[in-house]
Amino acid sequence: MLGLQRQIPACWHRARLREELRERSLATTPLARLSETSDVLFTISRAAHDGFPVRKRPPFAPFRNGLPYVYMLAKYTSRWGFYRMAARLCGAPDAAAVREVVNPAKDSKLDEVAVRHGIDLAAFRRVGGTLRRVWPLLP
Repeated sequence: MLGLQRQIPACWHRARLREELRERSLATTPLARLSETSDVLFTISRAAHDGFPVRKRPPFAPFRNGLPYVYMLAKYTSRWGFYRMAARLCGAPDAAAVREVVNPAKDSKLDEVAVRHGIDLAAFRRVGGTLRRVWPLLP
């Protein structure tokens, strides 16, 4: 759906899942647990989509895990849209090719995305900083 770049090898997906499970176990507030649970679901879904089923994806059950699935969808599509808009506003030659979902809260992540897509670093950081003030990003 988001058209993300395929990640290989399988160990990349296993490492991400371990990291997300560790972060979920350390979450102390209900919102943090919800956010980390959505990250775990995303990691499992992405691995399966890339052909590396690292763990069975829990079936969608509205009263059991509906909220984490909805949160995951909102969180990652918002990030995806954020980067596409930032690329367009910077005049990136191929803004449609920018398909990223890393958390844009840190300038270092903006820099990584700009370098990966050949976008002017200073402009992307400036536009990203401005967008962060108005874009609906979830933690």
